[in-house]
Amino acid sequence: MKRTIKIFLSCMAACLFLTSCQGVRKEEEKTSIRIGISLYRGDDTFINNIRSIIEDKAKEYERESGIKVTLDIQEAKGNQNTQNNQVERFISLGCDVLCINPVDRMDTSLIIDKAMTANVPVVFFNRQPVEEDMNRWDKLYYVGVDAKETAILQGEMVVDLYREQPEAVDLNGDGVVSYVMLEGETSHQDSLIRTEWSVQTLKDGRVPIEKITGGIANWERSQASALMEQWLAEYPDTIELVISNNDDMALGAIDALERAQIVGVNVIGIDGTTPGLEALESGKLLGTVSANKEIYGSAVIKLAASCALGEEPPEEYPLTDGTYFWTPQEILITKIKENL
Repeated sequence: MKRTIKIFLSCMAACLFLTSCQGVRKEEEKTSIRIGISLYRGDDTFINNIRSIIEDKAKEYERESGIKVTLDIQEAKGNQNTQNNQVERFISLGCDVLCINPVDRMDTSLIIDKAMTANVPVVFFNRQPVEEDMNRWDKLYYVGVDAKETAILQGEMVVDLYREQPEAVDLNGDGVVSYVMLEGETSHQDSLIRTEWSVQTLKDGRVPIEKITGGIANWERSQASALMEQWLAEYPDTIELVISNNDDMALGAIDALERAQIVGVNVIGIDGTTPGLEALESGKLLGTVSANKEIYGSAVIKLAASCALGEEPPEEYPLTDGTYFWTPQEILITKIKENL
């Protein structure tokens, strides 16, 4: 009889314990998340496009999930120390996850140190930290585009046009396409890879190219415009193609061409920014490579939310090596050239 009572009491205790645990679990279920976002610069056109979509996708996630999403968005203004301080502030405010667009992709170790100490996951985007840093912790992720794929697509738009209409690319008909190259930051992995593989794709596609000159314009329209103006003066009636690592620099080259009243020179960019698409529509820009920004922004938010809630990464955004999500891309080319 005593044994029966003991068993009964033990069962009752176990039931009460489980019920208590379930109650705690329910109380601990998150109804809101706070995301700290630091942008390397606020005046970068592509980053501004992505920022807007991230904000839209956060509201969409909030409506669909019923979980309140608070975004704390800061701009580092190109200063790594400023960004490090922003990260420290995010953590002190109790952010559940950080989304970081690094100022210096080679110098993210301090950000990672702070995040690891506080056990706050990090989703990096757009500027990919070095592999050694990304391998330090299993709560580090990256959302971006495959830079090599981007560059190959950029080169392919010229290859395809040359095969169909060589005269539309070799403007003077001398059998050689003379080009200039506008490059982004020297420390940015995308700049290095885009420069190399866009040209290699032209060579692989048997487009007869010759480099006239090139220069670093740091992703900026004004710097690219100044360089292009200088090149037009140094190499008059020579430039047939401008290859740019991004749309803003491509638009800078177009600005210089318009000031010099030069028409016909082909200019290609990357990013599919809003101003870039406007130039594409008008025929000023030959083509651009555009990431699917809706997917890009959604991946950042959904991945960040899953980290904040302690859930598995969303299956709709499969991760390479459990860490990287590569956003799909496409070639966009002006209809004016297509119809020639």
